[in-house]
Amino acid sequence: MRMLHTSDWHIGRTFHGVDLLADQARSLAAIAELVAEESVDVVVLPGDVYDRSIPSADAIAVCNRGFEAIRAAGAHIVATSGNHDSPARLGAGASFAAAGGLHLRTTVADADRPVLLEDEHGPVAFYGIPYLEPEITRAELDVPQARSHAEILDAAMSRIRADIAGRDNVRTVVLAHAFVVGGEATGSERSISVGGVETVPLAAFEGIDYVALGHLHSPQTLSESVRYSGSPLPYSFAENSHSKAVWIAELDETGLHSVRRRDLPVVRGLSKITGTLDDLLTDADYTGAEQHYVSAVLTDIARPVDAMRKLRERFPFAVHVEWMRPDGNPELRYRERVHGRRDTEVAHSFLTDVRSVPSGGEMAWLERALAAAVADREPEAAVAAMSGELSA
Repeated sequence: MRMLHTSDWHIGRTFHGVDLLADQARSLAAIAELVAEESVDVVVLPGDVYDRSIPSADAIAVCNRGFEAIRAAGAHIVATSGNHDSPARLGAGASFAAAGGLHLRTTVADADRPVLLEDEHGPVAFYGIPYLEPEITRAELDVPQARSHAEILDAAMSRIRADIAGRDNVRTVVLAHAFVVGGEATGSERSISVGGVETVPLAAFEGIDYVALGHLHSPQTLSESVRYSGSPLPYSFAENSHSKAVWIAELDETGLHSVRRRDLPVVRGLSKITGTLDDLLTDADYTGAEQHYVSAVLTDIARPVDAMRKLRERFPFAVHVEWMRPDGNPELRYRERVHGRRDTEVAHSFLTDVRSVPSGGEMAWLERALAAAVADREPEAAVAAMSGELSA
């Protein structure tokens, strides 16, 4: 049996406020093309199908078209809910969907009820473990003392192993949405630490032929049979160096035979560019970023006016811009900057930074006010002195 492991579609997600539905539709179409090219029997999708618990109508439409394309390419689909999904909404109509080849496992009660699919060697049992929040699921799993994700997952795996023990000559696949020890986060994942320690040990999946993990957004191999596929699109600029991929796993009569990586096409690249606004708008070195999502760091001496609008004239998909003074962030070295300087020098620098270079008359006024403060005069006297200078 040939499987394609994908995860963390996050349909409906935005990227710095930009709608990604068109990009996501293209990535799902690419997965469907791989299903057809590789003659895949089953696509496994361990969670975070949607980005929100209540997805928009457009997000649902994109997701459904993706499911339909995969099914039309010849594969069954086994999917679970992740920490972004609403288990009740994703699992609605699951029994009807199964008749069409879409098998949804979104409840604790279904975790040890496998999807059974046959090949020439016999049955393969696909167990779907949805995201398990300890505070919510410990009672249903009959582990009221559990506080960590590891304890909760152990309880779910105990039920699965009990079911496996009652079956003859069955090969096993587990889908789980969890943070397994050894995995590396990319920064675009939502923390699941509420309710206790968020990581679970690799040993929790011992004895399973293949474990398809979801939650972390880069392809990762924790062991030959335990892997993250990562998301099909990058969801943060920290992922600009990632090559997005799926795993093609083969089961033979004895269990896992092989696993191959298939890279996904880049729908739209990510670029982080740094320089003055004029340089970014004219330098030929940045031509390759013109159709990318762009994060720009501006190094102009003064903050440029209307920088994003100007950047989008060349980089229409610019989504983030920040200004960084060429000498770095002065606030981070404030103590160093003021050490050994007179009060009037500090005041002069402050006015220059926040407004403009003060005039000679303004500095004379400041010197009188500072002298009054040093002489420990009453605040009213200092104010009066300043007012007199201003009126003059």
